[in-house]
Amino acid sequence: MAKKVTGSKHSGSRGVSPAAIIGIVVVVAAVGGLMFWPGSSTDSATTATAEKAGGPEPSAEIVASTQAKAAFGPHSQATYPPIPFQGYAPPRSEEVVRAAYQFAAEHPEITSYVPCFCGCERAGHEGNTDCFVKSRAANGDVTEWDEHGLDCAVCIDVATVARQMHTSGASVRDIRAAVDKQFGGVYPSNMPTPHPPAAHTAH
Repeated sequence: MAKKVTGSKHSGSRGVSPAAIIGIVVVVAAVGGLMFWPGSSTDSATTATAEKAGGPEPSAEIVASTQAKAAFGPHSQATYPPIPFQGYAPPRSEEVVRAAYQFAAEHPEITSYVPCFCGCERAGHEGNTDCFVKSRAANGDVTEWDEHGLDCAVCIDVATVARQMHTSGASVRDIRAAVDKQFGGVYPSNMPTPHPPAAHTAH
Protein backbone atom coordinates (compact mmCIF):
# COMPACT_ATOMS: atom_id res chain seq x y z
CA MET A 1 0.00 0.00 0.00
CA ALA A 2 1.36 3.46 -0.95
CA LYS A 3 2.63 5.55 1.97
CA LYS A 4 0.54 8.65 2.68
CA VAL A 5 2.44 11.83 1.90
CA THR A 6 2.11 14.65 4.42
CA GLY A 7 3.21 18.28 4.24
CA SER A 8 2.46 21.22 1.99
CA LYS A 9 1.56 21.04 -1.68
CA HIS A 10 4.89 22.55 -2.51
CA SER A 11 6.94 19.89 -0.73
CA GLY A 12 4.80 17.05 -2.25
CA SER A 13 5.27 18.28 -5.82
CA ARG A 14 8.99 17.66 -5.90
CA GLY A 15 8.46 13.94 -6.81
CA VAL A 16 11.02 11.15 -6.51
CA SER A 17 14.68 12.13 -6.44
CA PRO A 18 17.07 10.87 -9.16
CA ALA A 19 19.00 8.91 -6.51
CA ALA A 20 15.85 7.01 -5.54
CA ILE A 21 15.10 6.19 -9.19
CA ILE A 22 18.62 4.81 -9.66
CA GLY A 23 18.21 2.70 -6.53
CA ILE A 24 14.93 1.21 -7.78
CA VAL A 25 16.48 0.36 -11.17
CA VAL A 26 19.41 -1.42 -9.47
CA VAL A 27 17.08 -3.51 -7.28
CA VAL A 28 14.85 -4.52 -10.24
CA ALA A 29 17.89 -5.51 -12.30
CA ALA A 30 19.27 -7.62 -9.46
CA VAL A 31 15.97 -9.47 -8.96
CA GLY A 32 15.65 -10.09 -12.70
CA GLY A 33 19.19 -11.46 -12.85
CA LEU A 34 18.47 -13.94 -10.08
CA MET A 35 15.40 -15.23 -11.90
CA PHE A 36 17.51 -16.22 -14.92
CA TRP A 37 20.65 -17.28 -13.08
CA PRO A 38 21.69 -20.88 -14.02
CA GLY A 39 20.68 -23.34 -11.34
CA SER A 40 18.07 -21.00 -9.88
CA SER A 41 15.06 -22.25 -7.93
CA THR A 42 12.91 -21.80 -11.05
CA ASP A 43 15.08 -24.26 -12.99
CA SER A 44 15.08 -26.66 -10.05
CA ALA A 45 11.29 -26.58 -9.88
CA THR A 46 11.03 -27.27 -13.61
CA THR A 47 13.41 -30.21 -13.32
CA ALA A 48 11.53 -31.58 -10.32
CA THR A 49 8.25 -31.39 -12.25
CA ALA A 50 9.77 -33.24 -15.21
CA GLU A 51 11.14 -35.96 -12.93
CA LYS A 52 7.82 -36.22 -11.12
CA ALA A 53 6.03 -36.84 -14.43
CA GLY A 54 8.00 -40.05 -14.88
CA GLY A 55 6.77 -41.51 -11.60
CA PRO A 56 8.77 -43.17 -8.81
CA GLU A 57 11.33 -45.91 -9.34
CA PRO A 58 9.59 -49.31 -9.67
CA SER A 59 10.52 -52.16 -7.37
CA ALA A 60 11.98 -55.42 -8.69
CA GLU A 61 8.61 -57.07 -8.07
CA ILE A 62 6.77 -54.49 -10.19
CA VAL A 63 9.34 -54.80 -12.98
CA ALA A 64 8.84 -58.58 -13.01
CA SER A 65 5.05 -58.22 -12.90
CA THR A 66 5.11 -55.73 -15.79
CA GLN A 67 7.32 -57.97 -17.90
CA ALA A 68 4.96 -60.91 -17.28
CA LYS A 69 1.94 -58.87 -18.42
CA ALA A 70 3.77 -57.48 -21.45
CA ALA A 71 4.76 -61.00 -22.50
CA PHE A 72 1.10 -61.75 -23.32
CA GLY A 73 1.05 -59.25 -26.18
CA PRO A 74 0.27 -58.68 -28.90
CA HIS A 75 -2.72 -60.91 -28.20
CA SER A 76 -5.83 -61.76 -30.17
CA GLN A 77 -8.91 -63.23 -28.57
CA ALA A 78 -11.98 -64.73 -30.25
CA THR A 79 -14.50 -63.40 -27.73
CA TYR A 80 -14.27 -61.06 -24.75
CA PRO A 81 -16.22 -60.93 -21.51
CA PRO A 82 -18.97 -58.30 -21.70
CA ILE A 83 -17.74 -54.86 -20.66
CA PRO A 84 -19.61 -54.05 -17.41
CA PHE A 85 -21.20 -50.76 -18.44
CA GLN A 86 -23.17 -49.17 -15.63
CA GLY A 87 -26.63 -47.63 -15.79
CA TYR A 88 -25.20 -44.21 -16.60
CA ALA A 89 -23.14 -42.72 -19.40
CA PRO A 90 -19.35 -43.17 -19.15
CA PRO A 91 -17.08 -40.09 -19.33
CA ARG A 92 -16.29 -40.89 -22.98
CA SER A 93 -18.49 -42.42 -25.68
CA GLU A 94 -19.13 -46.15 -25.46
CA GLU A 95 -17.22 -46.60 -28.72
CA VAL A 96 -14.11 -44.95 -27.27
CA VAL A 97 -14.43 -46.90 -24.01
CA ARG A 98 -14.75 -50.21 -25.87
CA ALA A 99 -11.71 -49.36 -27.97
CA ALA A 100 -9.68 -48.61 -24.81
CA TYR A 101 -10.64 -51.92 -23.21
CA GLN A 102 -9.89 -53.88 -26.39
CA PHE A 103 -6.55 -52.14 -26.88
CA ALA A 104 -5.50 -52.95 -23.31
CA ALA A 105 -6.55 -56.56 -23.90
CA GLU A 106 -4.72 -56.93 -27.20
CA HIS A 107 -1.60 -54.88 -26.45
CA PRO A 108 -0.34 -55.38 -22.91
CA GLU A 109 3.17 -55.09 -24.37
CA ILE A 110 2.31 -51.39 -24.74
CA THR A 111 -0.17 -50.53 -22.00
CA SER A 112 1.87 -52.33 -19.32
CA TYR A 113 4.67 -49.82 -19.91
CA VAL A 114 2.39 -46.77 -19.92
CA PRO A 115 1.44 -45.25 -16.55
CA CYS A 116 -1.93 -43.85 -15.57
CA PHE A 117 -2.28 -40.43 -13.96
CA CYS A 118 -5.52 -40.62 -11.99
CA GLY A 119 -4.06 -41.96 -8.73
CA CYS A 120 -5.18 -45.57 -9.24
CA GLU A 121 -1.77 -46.84 -8.09
CA ARG A 122 -3.47 -46.68 -4.68
CA ALA A 123 -5.63 -49.55 -5.90
CA GLY A 124 -2.55 -51.55 -6.83
CA HIS A 125 -2.40 -50.60 -10.51
CA GLU A 126 1.09 -50.76 -12.01
CA GLY A 127 0.32 -49.52 -15.53
CA ASN A 128 -2.53 -48.43 -17.78
CA THR A 129 -3.35 -52.03 -18.66
CA ASP A 130 -4.51 -52.57 -15.06
CA CYS A 131 -7.16 -49.86 -15.48
CA PHE A 132 -9.02 -52.20 -17.83
CA VAL A 133 -7.83 -55.80 -17.42
CA LYS A 134 -8.29 -57.45 -14.04
CA SER A 135 -7.28 -61.01 -14.88
CA ARG A 136 -6.12 -63.23 -17.72
CA ALA A 137 -6.06 -66.96 -18.36
CA ALA A 138 -2.77 -68.79 -18.80
CA ASN A 139 -3.01 -68.30 -22.58
CA GLY A 140 -3.41 -64.54 -22.19
CA ASP A 141 -7.17 -64.32 -22.78
CA VAL A 142 -8.91 -61.72 -20.65
CA THR A 143 -11.19 -63.44 -18.14
CA GLU A 144 -12.31 -60.38 -16.16
CA TRP A 145 -12.35 -56.65 -16.79
CA ASP A 146 -11.53 -53.99 -14.20
CA GLU A 147 -14.51 -51.65 -13.83
CA HIS A 148 -12.27 -48.72 -12.89
CA GLY A 149 -11.62 -47.82 -16.52
CA LEU A 150 -15.32 -47.31 -17.16
CA ASP A 151 -15.59 -44.24 -14.94
CA CYS A 152 -12.18 -42.62 -15.40
CA ALA A 153 -11.64 -40.17 -18.26
CA VAL A 154 -7.88 -40.06 -17.53
CA CYS A 155 -7.50 -43.85 -17.88
CA ILE A 156 -9.47 -43.84 -21.11
CA ASP A 157 -7.61 -40.85 -22.55
CA VAL A 158 -4.20 -42.37 -21.81
CA ALA A 159 -5.22 -45.62 -23.53
CA THR A 160 -6.65 -43.67 -26.47
CA VAL A 161 -3.40 -41.75 -27.02
CA ALA A 162 -1.43 -45.01 -26.83
CA ARG A 163 -3.81 -46.71 -29.27
CA GLN A 164 -3.71 -43.86 -31.78
CA MET A 165 0.07 -43.62 -31.66
CA HIS A 166 0.43 -47.38 -32.04
CA THR A 167 -1.87 -47.28 -35.07
CA SER A 168 0.38 -44.63 -36.61
CA GLY A 169 3.44 -46.85 -36.10
CA ALA A 170 5.02 -45.32 -32.97
CA SER A 171 7.30 -47.42 -30.79
CA VAL A 172 6.47 -48.27 -27.20
CA ARG A 173 9.22 -45.95 -25.99
CA ASP A 174 7.85 -43.08 -28.09
CA ILE A 175 4.34 -43.75 -26.80
CA ARG A 176 5.56 -43.73 -23.19
CA ALA A 177 7.48 -40.48 -23.70
CA ALA A 178 4.48 -38.78 -25.34
CA VAL A 179 2.08 -39.91 -22.61
CA ASP A 180 4.45 -38.74 -19.87
CA LYS A 181 4.79 -35.37 -21.56
CA GLN A 182 1.09 -34.87 -22.29
CA PHE A 183 -0.35 -36.00 -18.98
CA GLY A 184 2.55 -35.69 -16.54
CA GLY A 185 2.50 -31.91 -16.37
CA VAL A 186 -1.23 -31.85 -15.63
CA TYR A 187 -1.58 -34.95 -13.44
CA PRO A 188 1.82 -35.81 -11.90
CA SER A 189 1.91 -39.59 -11.58
CA ASN A 190 2.94 -41.64 -8.57
CA MET A 191 2.50 -44.88 -10.51
CA PRO A 192 5.80 -46.83 -10.50
CA THR A 193 5.47 -48.03 -14.09
CA PRO A 194 8.73 -49.36 -15.55
CA HIS A 195 9.99 -47.88 -18.79
CA PRO A 196 10.00 -50.23 -21.78
CA PRO A 197 13.32 -51.91 -22.62
CA ALA A 198 15.48 -50.03 -25.11
CA ALA A 199 14.87 -52.57 -27.88
CA HIS A 200 11.12 -52.84 -27.19
CA THR A 201 9.02 -51.63 -30.11
CA ALA A 202 5.31 -51.76 -30.93
CA HIS A 203 4.16 -54.60 -33.18
